[in-house]
Amino acid sequence: MLTNTFCHIQGIGLKTESRLWAEGIRSWDDVDGNGIHEGPVGKHHFLKRGIADSRLHLSERDPGFFADALPPNEHWRIFPEFRESTAYLDIETTGVGPYGASITTIAVYDGKTVYSYVKDRNLYEFAHDIRQYKVIVTYNGRCFDVPFIEQFLGIRMKQAHIDLRYILKSLGYTGGLKGCEKKLGIDRQELDGVDGYYAVLLWHDFEQNRNPAALETLMAYNVLDAVNLERLMVMAYNLKIGETPFGESHRLTVPSAPENPFTPDVRTVRRIRSLIRMHN
Repeated sequence: MLTNTFCHIQGIGLKTESRLWAEGIRSWDDVDGNGIHEGPVGKHHFLKRGIADSRLHLSERDPGFFADALPPNEHWRIFPEFRESTAYLDIETTGVGPYGASITTIAVYDGKTVYSYVKDRNLYEFAHDIRQYKVIVTYNGRCFDVPFIEQFLGIRMKQAHIDLRYILKSLGYTGGLKGCEKKLGIDRQELDGVDGYYAVLLWHDFEQNRNPAALETLMAYNVLDAVNLERLMVMAYNLKIGETPFGESHRLTVPSAPENPFTPDVRTVRRIRSLIRMHN
């Protein structure tokens, strides 16, 4: 989709981009040698220069150039060209903010393999491993996951960042990650209803009671958050591409969910649910 995109170029907005598409100028190649004049579609000099810069950064495999130039709800355009170097990321913590709280687990999925990082085990390996990816996909990661990681691990995450919260909101989907999943038909099965508060209590159960089933359940939940991001990303991309002239030609196949390497313990989930009900 990037080579059909013009709205990241200085002086070219979404309305101008739509006019270009309507005029038959649907890719960067259509501008080269095209007799576009100032007037109805206008701004040819911005286009020529912008496309030259875009070709260079795309050839250098630099998604950050495009992410910096696009608003967050248009970052879906980056996805297909950089899918092979994309990581889907989610964290669990002991609280709601980075100050005084800790990261308990991080799950990363790259479309092929699931990676899990656990506090007091291998958490700090994440900082090295995440460097192999050029793009990360999160839900609300701009406000939560990434600042928390950077503060807690003392690193800077320089990847281009697709935050699905903004893209799904622009499509009318709200209600948090789980709410969006439900509206788009994603079933969490035995982890349905489990949320971030459960994750805090699961870690507490593991740490205080040395309950391995609690950690296994927490990791299963964390991984599910991460792997579901790929399906949500593709669904959101297809909905967005459907609003363009490329709805059929650029549509992607929604992937099936990979097998979760961790198995949630149903009895532990029920016990945590009972504790929550007792305190409400």
